[in-house]
Order: sequence, then structure tokens, then C-alpha cells
Amino acid sequence: MKQDIKLRVSQIDKSFPGVKALKKIDFAVRRGTVHALCGENGAGKSTLMKIINGIYKPDSGQIFIDEKPVKIQNPIHARQHGIAMIAQELNYVPEMSIEENLFLGRLPVNKFRKVDWKQLRTKTMEFLNAENLPYKPTQKLKTLTVSDIQMLEIIKAVSNSAEIIVMDEPTSSITQREVEMLFKKIKELKNTGVSIIYISHKLDEVFQIADDITVLRDGAVVESHPASEMTMEQVISLMVGRRMENVYPKEEVEIGEKLLEVKNLGSTGVFKDINFHVRKGEIVGFAGLVGAGRTEVMRAIFGLDPINSGDILINGETAGIHKVSDSIRHKMVMLSEDRRRFGIIPIRSVMENASISSLEKIIYKGYAHEKEERKIVGEYFQKMNVKTPSLDTPIQSLSGGNQQKVLLAKWMIRDPQILILDEPTRGIDVGAKFEIYKLMVDLAKQGRAVIMVSSELPELIGMCDRIYVMNKGNITGELKRTEFCQETIMKYATACKQEGKNEREN
Repeated sequence: MKQDIKLRVSQIDKSFPGVKALKKIDFAVRRGTVHALCGENGAGKSTLMKIINGIYKPDSGQIFIDEKPVKIQNPIHARQHGIAMIAQELNYVPEMSIEENLFLGRLPVNKFRKVDWKQLRTKTMEFLNAENLPYKPTQKLKTLTVSDIQMLEIIKAVSNSAEIIVMDEPTSSITQREVEMLFKKIKELKNTGVSIIYISHKLDEVFQIADDITVLRDGAVVESHPASEMTMEQVISLMVGRRMENVYPKEEVEIGEKLLEVKNLGSTGVFKDINFHVRKGEIVGFAGLVGAGRTEVMRAIFGLDPINSGDILINGETAGIHKVSDSIRHKMVMLSEDRRRFGIIPIRSVMENASISSLEKIIYKGYAHEKEERKIVGEYFQKMNVKTPSLDTPIQSLSGGNQQKVLLAKWMIRDPQILILDEPTRGIDVGAKFEIYKLMVDLAKQGRAVIMVSSELPELIGMCDRIYVMNKGNITGELKRTEFCQETIMKYATACKQEGKNEREN
């Protein structure tokens, strides 16, 4: 029986300066199914989806919808063909309201060709109520969390009455409850005949919802099969081109004296009575559900947000950290969870992104010495295996994993002793994750202190020496490596603060 193909691409090629992004891609999505697209960062997944959505034009090849050839000129044209895309990197205007965001590019107008705000508000409320989301249509996006904004992007795609929806890492910043809501919505969409292209590095999710799986590597299709005929181990092996025996390269490292200690830290209405410490050579994890306060605590420690009470001690001495420069002066740095918003400068080169926090090393007598800048950055890129066509390549052209390694290189140039890594592996593939895990181990072996905030319990359990668990702005539990257990961590993540669990004495 002939398969009912909704979307098909044939022999798609795409090149960028210095990079062959896609090579003769053949890819087909059946009507009313979920087709998972897997591959490492840089494999070509997002490039292919941007071609389907009209953001990029292919150098050669053809796109078919319902087996009819189409030329998609831009995203508006793609929408007219029933294609919607939820991008991996959230692009939004912070000052825009929810209602404006949901109907951007298709605002309802009255007979005078002016925006019909009443109709807009009514339609927005219908969508929000249908998804049981407690937002006001007039709320600005800047007041929402990354998780909130990601859910709104999903609603926006659904509201377009799309027949083909591309979901690029849709669960990277949402809670487990919201993931379950998304999967329920995907099932409903499938039942109405909608085709979904699902990109995710969370392979457990892929095998939970996918009907078909295609693996890309180095811009080419490696294999494509029904999900029922593949295993997770096979997919990982096809993605990286080798067997990965150990996903978490944790090593036993000699633990030294306390390098960072936080005592009774508080910020009114955000978190209170935060007590924890990190020793030299130690990787300490912070677990908790979205909204638990983990990121807020780290931002306060780094000097981004104010604190009302408590002390931060570095090497046993009180560190007066009131702003980021104070933290950097004490050799403490932080990698943000939102790479695009708080990490990279998209239009600047990878070299400029890496050197921006260490300009005093390359500027003297009023001039920036490019030769020295290239030397310093090049050395760190080599150490961290950053894959880039050149040091002058705009960082926005790199894969998410390589962008993350550039940001880590930026801080390593400053020779930090304490590193706060907030969701360091969010939205990157298993190969890039492994490289970041190895870097964390190397940092610990050098006697540095590493704090890892993560929503991925397996990686916390696999990489940390101790784990603190937060709930509603409190530390509710502290676990040693011998006590690690997903069920125990979730118990503390969902429970009220328990007496005696906020900082054990070692």
C-alpha cells in the first residue's frame, strides 16, 4: 500500500561559507505521524527545517507537499502552505504582549484597517483557556519565564491551523507537567491528521512519541526507519558515528577545602535561608522543578540580582559581591541558562564573543592587539574542541553545542576557580554533552569548584559528588553520591522544606 506522504524533500543541498551543511537530503513525513529527526549539533537538522520553513533557500533540490512541488520563499509563504515552526532558540520581543505575540503577522483588523483589539483579546483568551494557561492577554513576554514563552510558541503554532508543525527542541525549557501536556497535544494533532517533525536530544522522548526516526550526521541522512525497528543505543551510535560506552565520564577526584560557602542567603519573595558549600575538586548539582529558585540563587551569588540577607564566603573570607565585576574579581563566573538572551552576541564573531570578558589581556596603549587575541582564543578553542570555520565566523552560525563551548572558553580565559553552570547541556547533542562533561571533570581535577544546575536528573546523578534539591525558594534536601536516586530527588523537589536538610555538616 502506498504511504500517505504529506511532506517530502528530495536531493536538498545547502552550503554556507566554508561549510557544506546539507548533502543530497531525502526525507519524507507521513500524514498524521510524528517523524523524529536526530543528530548531533551541526548535523544539519535545523538547517533542513529552516529550508522547509522558508528561512533559507536550498542550493539545489526540491520540496513536495502532498506530492506537489512547491518553492517556499519565506516563513509567511510556508504558513500559507500549512507549515509552522517552533524554533530551538526562542525569538521574541520582551516588550510585546502575549496577544500580540500569538497573532504577530496576522493581527485581526476592523473595517477601518486598524487592529481589532477586542477580537484579538477574545481569540487569545480562547486559546489560553483551551490550554488551561493562567495568563492575561496583555501580559508582556518579559514577565514570563523561558518555560512560559516556550509553551506560548507551541500554542502559536497550533493556532495557525498548520498541517505540518516543526518542533525544534520543544521541551528544552518546560516542566515535566508541561511536557505531558505537550505530548497530549501532539496526540490530538496526530488524530486530526497533522504531521509533526520532532527534533530533540532527549531520546527517551523520541521513543515515547515518534512513529518514524531519521538520523542525520555531517549533513547527510545516515538511516531512516520506523521507530519500532530501532533502539536508543542504535540511534546514539548512528548520531555520533561510534559506540559510546560511558555517557557520563565522572572520575574520582580528591576533594579539598571549601572554596565557596553561602550562609543564610535571602532575597525577599524569591528565596530564603540558602546554605550550601562547594569544595575544591567538587562538582555540586542543584536539582528542582522549574520555578524552584535555582537560577535566581545563582544569579544573586554572581551579582546579577540583589540579596537582602546572608553572606557569600570565598576561601573562607566574606566576599562583598554587589555586581558581576565583583564576582569575576573573586574568580567566580557563571554560564547562563538562556544562551541566546544572556550569553552570545549573535552578530559578532566567535573570537569577539570569547575575548569580550578578558579585554585587558589584549588591549594596551589604547589599542586592541588582534594577533594576541587570535592566539589566546585559538588556544582555548583547540583545548575545548570548538568547531568553527574560522575565528571570524559569526557565532550565530555555529551549532548550539559549539556556541556553548565558545561561552565556556570565554570564561576559561579568565582562569576562574568557581564555575556556576546553569543548564550547561540544554539543547545540545549527546556528543557535545560528553565533551562538556569531560571539561567539568578536568576542571574538578585542577582543583576548581563546579556548580551544575540542571533539570536533567540522569546527568546530575551521573556527574555530581553531591546534589542540593530546591523547592519554592528553599533547599529541601542534600544528597551524597551514595544516596543519589531519582525518586528521592523528586520527593525533595516536590515537598516542603524539611528540618535539618538545609546544609549538612561535613
